[in-house]
Amino acid sequence: MEFKKHAWKKDALLTGLLLVLSAILLCLPTGFDQRVNQDSIRCQGLVLKADNSGLQRMGIIKKGYQDLVLKALDGPLKGQVLKGSNQLQGRMDLDKIFTPGDKALMVVSLDDQGRVVFVNPQDHYRLDLELILLGLFALLLIAFGGFTGLKALLSFVFAGLMLWKLLVPLLLKGLDPVLISLAVISLLTAVIVFLVAGINQKGVTAFLGAFCGVGVSCLLALYFTAAFKVHGAVMPFAETLLYSGFGHLDLMRIYVAAVFLAASGAVMDLAMDVAASLDEVHAQNPEMGFAQLAFSGLRVGRAVVGTMTTTLLLAYSGGFLTLFMAFMAQGVPLANFFNLIYVAAEVLKTLVGSFGLVTVAPFTAVIGAFIYTRKPVSLRAKSENSSLKQA
Repeated sequence: MEFKKHAWKKDALLTGLLLVLSAILLCLPTGFDQRVNQDSIRCQGLVLKADNSGLQRMGIIKKGYQDLVLKALDGPLKGQVLKGSNQLQGRMDLDKIFTPGDKALMVVSLDDQGRVVFVNPQDHYRLDLELILLGLFALLLIAFGGFTGLKALLSFVFAGLMLWKLLVPLLLKGLDPVLISLAVISLLTAVIVFLVAGINQKGVTAFLGAFCGVGVSCLLALYFTAAFKVHGAVMPFAETLLYSGFGHLDLMRIYVAAVFLAASGAVMDLAMDVAASLDEVHAQNPEMGFAQLAFSGLRVGRAVVGTMTTTLLLAYSGGFLTLFMAFMAQGVPLANFFNLIYVAAEVLKTLVGSFGLVTVAPFTAVIGAFIYTRKPVSLRAKSENSSLKQA
């Protein structure tokens, strides 16, 4: 009972620490906040009228503009009726069409006297729905998992803040993407693993196993990205980033970082599965030797690896489903299809991530077996003294 109480206190302390770290990250300036236009107001607007006379249809593509009449629903302009223009570029992935009754996120530009100069209905307003979805997810997670669910939710929030407040600004400042990403992933893995498993043998096993798996993915990504001659411009909006004044960035190394960053969550998951299994097996049979415990971990890893690699394949290919459909519809041969740089980049991501998954199981099993069967110095000394007395 005393042990459980002590474990709960340690758990609560770690949770509180993560909450404090998340609050610090939330308040941490990115260094790019000053780039936001201070002479503009962002608010929610209701579309009252939409004039489509300026639109031109070319097949399924629409170009031109919409003249809109909008009513500000919040902010300092609340209640005011404004006129805006929605420009269409002829790109279905970026263009949007408004109809009366829609809600838009408006960016209202002001002059020095605070008068409205231009109203840009940037896109449909989705922030309220996103918050509702996040709230439902949080409620479900806490209702199902209780205190463990709360810790998982904190880990989720902390990971998001680490990426947005730490990783992305550091990459924009030109620091080495591979080293920075490795450091951020290591910190994330440590925080999440020790929060879930506690600072104990299970946590150390899971952390070291996950780190080894991510390290393998990193090394393979570095080699095969160069061998495949895949450049970072295959990533969405990479060219836009260069043209925005960040031409100094090494897109290739950013792509390498993206490869092992994308696989790190699954690697962490598998490492925790194997570590938890080793912990349970050792608890049931503390006398098991190194080899027996290692093989037990390997058997667990074999059972999980098959589904996890398929998970990576489905996750990556799902984002490029329309690309696959377009090439099949045009009758493009498989040799041409897999040789295309966009497809090769996804193949590299999937296989390198899968390599990390396959290797994390034996790494975790061997590391865990060593940690659990290693006798503390005090016990080893007692054993030696006992042997001397018997002699």
